[in-house]
Amino acid sequence: MSVRRFTILLCSLLVLICALPAPGGAEDTDDALPALVQLLGTSDDPQFQLDLLKGMSDGLKGRREVKMPAGWEALAEKLGKSPNAQVRELAQSLSVTFGSASALRALRETLLNASAGISARSNALASLLQAKDAALPASLQRLLHDPVMRGGALRGLAAYDDAKTPGAILEMYPSLSVAEKKDAVNTLASRATYAKAMLIAVGAKRIPATDLTADLLRQLRNLKDAQIDEQVVKNWGVARETEADKLKDIARFKKLVETKGYGGAQRGRGVYSRVCQQCHTLFGEGGKVGPDITGSNRGDLDYILHNAVDPNGVIPNDYRTSNIETKDERSITGIVTKQDDNAITVVTANETLIVPRNELKSMTQTELSMMPEGLLQAITEDEVRDLLAYLRSPAQVPLPAEQK
Repeated sequence: MSVRRFTILLCSLLVLICALPAPGGAEDTDDALPALVQLLGTSDDPQFQLDLLKGMSDGLKGRREVKMPAGWEALAEKLGKSPNAQVRELAQSLSVTFGSASALRALRETLLNASAGISARSNALASLLQAKDAALPASLQRLLHDPVMRGGALRGLAAYDDAKTPGAILEMYPSLSVAEKKDAVNTLASRATYAKAMLIAVGAKRIPATDLTADLLRQLRNLKDAQIDEQVVKNWGVARETEADKLKDIARFKKLVETKGYGGAQRGRGVYSRVCQQCHTLFGEGGKVGPDITGSNRGDLDYILHNAVDPNGVIPNDYRTSNIETKDERSITGIVTKQDDNAITVVTANETLIVPRNELKSMTQTELSMMPEGLLQAITEDEVRDLLAYLRSPAQVPLPAEQK
């Protein structure tokens, strides 16, 4: 192990150990922080400073409003003048964690500054979301008009229960890209109040019903709201989950291909990007939530249909979903990849979230795969044929013209 990596891990471990509850129920302590601040102040080496700051940042992940250690304000001012941009950004991010109002203001200014550069703005957004900055929703709604930051803004809005958010997203929806529309509907499906506004838009044809894929319909059902459930049944029908239904669907899709043949692989890539790509990697592109399917048995129609129609037949533990509710009524469906006394890390279809434990209302691991049932049933037969043609392609094909 390199000296740098050891330094980062040691700092992270020190902070984590000191964050553990003290014996006898006493309040949490952060005794390591003043010592690390003092150590930082003794060096002008940007690399050494960066290593220690990374260790502190890793150790404090998932915590908000940590008491500012003695000496931090003076040190932060010094680090803010560092020639190393990462040192400046990490110092500012830690200042936010320590409750610095001036750091919050500076990050908001960076976030909205189109000249600041995408890296600095993205880091500012991550820090503000980690701090759960109460003033952030208005900035995120404003950023919906900024193509550079729009995706992050759409995802970030899910963290806040703000009455203006559904209207702001729905106003922009027709002009969003395919990926941005996926982020938009994921955010709108994260809260019952948002979902109801989205379903009204679906009923009014402002959002095509086909834009809500099977994973989104499952997320809407996870909200456990009778009015939402009624609209889901009205627009998409009742979910069929019996073994007999699945066998019938597999036979129906197989006969469809046998009688009409496969569709167009290029069009199928467009369908794949809409319903599969966020979770699966194929030909080096896509998400990491589900397994990489590039080397799978994609040439076998039976294999593809069984996995698409009955994804819960055999579920490796690594791909079992958890349903998470936060105290501010956000619903999250994803795979919990890490958890400790401070926070849980959950991978959803479109982002990785760190949720502080003290903000959790409930967390239940299910017997279901992240891949939802009903994926093929939610698209047209022609789209099924196109998708199957793309999935069996031996190599990548061009994107459809409308998605280039």
